[in-house]
Amino acid sequence: MAASHVLGHGLSPNADYALADRHRYGDESAFQELYDRFSPMVYNLCLRLSGDPVRAQDLSQEVFLRVFKGLPRYRGGSSLKTWIYRIALNHCRGRLGRRTLETEDWSAGQWDQGPADPARGPEETLLARDRGMRVTAALLALPVRFREAVVLRDMDGLTYEEIAAVLGVRIGTVRSRIARGRERLRVLLENP
Repeated sequence: MAASHVLGHGLSPNADYALADRHRYGDESAFQELYDRFSPMVYNLCLRLSGDPVRAQDLSQEVFLRVFKGLPRYRGGSSLKTWIYRIALNHCRGRLGRRTLETEDWSAGQWDQGPADPARGPEETLLARDRGMRVTAALLALPVRFREAVVLRDMDGLTYEEIAAVLGVRIGTVRSRIARGRERLRVLLENP
């Protein structure tokens, strides 16, 4: 198995199933391993969909509670990564509501910008932060069906097949949503 594949979020389907099986039979370290592997991915998805770090943290914890309860029923029909993304996306849709996801009043001040890059000067840091806030605001202005597809592909790096499985749509629909989402995002960024 290639090192990049092992280091990524997805292991082989057998390894995913074995991890679920370990959890099913009481190995407490199995869930911790799953959590360590997938919590950054889930938090980032929740953050990108909600636009609020505090809300994203709450959503992430709720997602992992669902994962914990559902893991004994995981049978390996899809990768663990895809299965967890589907749970996270469905949970965000349910908790935030489609309408909230589409009309969230997001303020740039809500987003924790993290530590400044010491290699950048103050002006560069300010410009990068402004650019990041503009991209985030534009992304949150997209209709939810386009935002979900663009986030999953361009920010989370899922394949078209994985996105189709997560969203429960055909690959052609995924391609269309990504293309339309990217175009709308481009227009929003060019015309502030």
